[in-house]
Amino acid sequence: MQDDSDWSMLGVKQGQRLMMMGTADEIVKAPEKGPVFVEDLPEEEQVLSLGHSAGLFNLGNTCYMNSTIQCLHSVPELKSALIKYSQSGRSNDVDQSSHMLTVATSELFNDLDKSVKPVAPMQFWMLLRKKYPQFGQLHNGTFMQQDAEECWTQLLYTLSQSLRSVNASEIPDTVKALFGIDIVSRVHCQESGEESSETESIYALKCHISHEVNHLHEGLKHGLKSELEKASPALGRSAVYLKESCINGLPGYLTIQFVRFFWKRESNQKAKILRKVDYPLELDVYDFCSDDLRKKLDAPRQKLRDEEGKKLGLKGGEKSSNLKDNDVKMTEAEGSASNGSGESSVASSQDGVTTDTDKETHLTGIYDLVAVLTHKGRSADSGHYVAWVKQGSGKWIEYDDDNPLPQREEDITKLSGGGDWHMAYICMYKARSISM
Repeated sequence: MQDDSDWSMLGVKQGQRLMMMGTADEIVKAPEKGPVFVEDLPEEEQVLSLGHSAGLFNLGNTCYMNSTIQCLHSVPELKSALIKYSQSGRSNDVDQSSHMLTVATSELFNDLDKSVKPVAPMQFWMLLRKKYPQFGQLHNGTFMQQDAEECWTQLLYTLSQSLRSVNASEIPDTVKALFGIDIVSRVHCQESGEESSETESIYALKCHISHEVNHLHEGLKHGLKSELEKASPALGRSAVYLKESCINGLPGYLTIQFVRFFWKRESNQKAKILRKVDYPLELDVYDFCSDDLRKKLDAPRQKLRDEEGKKLGLKGGEKSSNLKDNDVKMTEAEGSASNGSGESSVASSQDGVTTDTDKETHLTGIYDLVAVLTHKGRSADSGHYVAWVKQGSGKWIEYDDDNPLPQREEDITKLSGGGDWHMAYICMYKARSISM
């Protein structure tokens, strides 16, 4: 008799006994623990399961602020410094408005890490406007769109003032170590023969855009050269000086601003350069360094080259194809020594050297792209800003205000301009360092 036999055809009578043949299976017991759904987990565990932090609600043309926060939030060393600051309390060297904005930044970073649902950055926004009233400008009763680069610069300046006062003996200037770029410049007047040198520390390199610039490398080269007019003591009048700069100290995170906006006199407003400028996932800045810094980078670069060569099956001394001096190549940056947001406790950036609590690591001049802030639209006073951030897992997330979405890495470098789509305005690269 088969399982699918028709019982009506078997002639079975009422009350008749049947013998069942076979082996009884063990009765299945109900599981001790029922299934656990993601939404039933504690919120912090939901965040881990999600694989990325929360989005930010737009409070009315605040996408410039949201995108800035999401990019800086991806720097774990900055988070650690902010936690220490919140625990240590305000120093007498810090004014009250800077202190409150720094604490609000720390609290907002913490909220983003612990929340699955989008966060409303109301407290942070209120204190940002209090510290920098230009971000509170109104037009017809509505808050105006602002420049993300200006927000980025002002926030970093505030954090640099506040965090400098924490553990000053251990970390003299946290923000400078993480983002500061030491520049040395030669200022020369061809007409008089006068020459001088200048040093400064900046938080971002400029990528100047012209009809000659197709790639970030070319734009940076233009950005490190400029002409200025000033008084010449030798000539007794004003003269044109050529300023040629190079990098003399590298940070843990290299920020690059694409100079896309300029003031258009005829329309009396900021206009945007839409030209396409390609940028790499892996950036080598050796070309732009001073001779002194290059000498300090040479040994770490050789060791990195040898280690990457071993991964590719090359013998010691052979050059790895994806790391060459005086060259910038666009690669997938696979197998890099540092991922999107791995901890590395950067404590000092002088002479291209970083120090870890247990071992000394040296910068190599090689950087991996970890965040892109884009702008969509024709004017800095309108349009829309979005952050594209690489996670510790290596995956990319597009933070469009309160709607984080996963993206493919190959699509990140397509944000290079040339149309009305989102185009890179600020790129942030993380240093690839090596133990020596």
